[in-house]
Amino acid sequence: MTITTNEAPLPTGAAFELQRGDQYAVITEVGAHLRAFRTGGRDVVVPFAEDELPPAYHGAVLVPWPNRIRDGAYTWDGVDYQLDISEPGRHTALHGLVNWKRWRTIDHSAASVTLMIEPPATPGYPFQLATTIRYALGPGGLEIEVRTRNIGSAAAPYGIGFHPWLSPGEGGLDEATLQLDATKWIATDDRLLPTGTQDLPEEFDFREPRKLGDTVLDDAFVGATYDAQDLSWLRLRGADGHTAAVWMDRTMGCWQMCTGDELPGPARRTGLAAEPMSCVADAFRTGDDLVRLEPGDDHYVRWGLTLQ
Repeated sequence: MTITTNEAPLPTGAAFELQRGDQYAVITEVGAHLRAFRTGGRDVVVPFAEDELPPAYHGAVLVPWPNRIRDGAYTWDGVDYQLDISEPGRHTALHGLVNWKRWRTIDHSAASVTLMIEPPATPGYPFQLATTIRYALGPGGLEIEVRTRNIGSAAAPYGIGFHPWLSPGEGGLDEATLQLDATKWIATDDRLLPTGTQDLPEEFDFREPRKLGDTVLDDAFVGATYDAQDLSWLRLRGADGHTAAVWMDRTMGCWQMCTGDELPGPARRTGLAAEPMSCVADAFRTGDDLVRLEPGDDHYVRWGLTLQ
């Protein structure tokens, strides 16, 4: 049977628009990416167009691991596994398995959408998970909740993270002021794989707000601190006086920040990747903060974005 259409399909599938007052967000069917989020016409995240793929994992959901796995190889319960190498330049498996897969719609209302995916078992990850994500606009901005259940018969290694790129507004990234609630830095090798936890170097100490300038970041931070509401924050205040902010509650404890200096052409340094994560790079190999998800068990995380 031949299927004909007058229009080319969008590369990220259907678009789920959310609106509440002056807040507007778009979620994609493929990858459940956050394609856009703005308040009062001011971008909170760097958007991408409906006819393009996310340029640098913009708005991605990183399941069942965030960041990199060295050589894509790991051992779990005495068995060796080999994942596909998705970052050839550093010979790593990057950012999980669900970025380019189509999610199923569970519910879509004016201000929220719930999507679900059950990625098939593969030779490199022969574990069966069901992940549900809910994006909802509320009085405090955009809130995201994710629950993953092990629907298989074997315990699975698991981690999760998210990849929003905060917008600095019209003033640009170099003019923005950065603040991060974290007390430790993860040192890395030339492949951006962790070599140990250290005190914050002076150039990466953003516990107090200060101008980002030409600082280059592609670094993970741990030792997250939390406020009276049990939230840890990453804030990027633009030259326009608006602050794009990400928060996570105690369901996660790691941050990754990236200034996008490796991105090509006009995408370079247009935003700050502000990534809440349950674990840092290479957790499948190191075991650091790695979740052992037993059959029938759930893992839940909660985070959000707002404009201040």
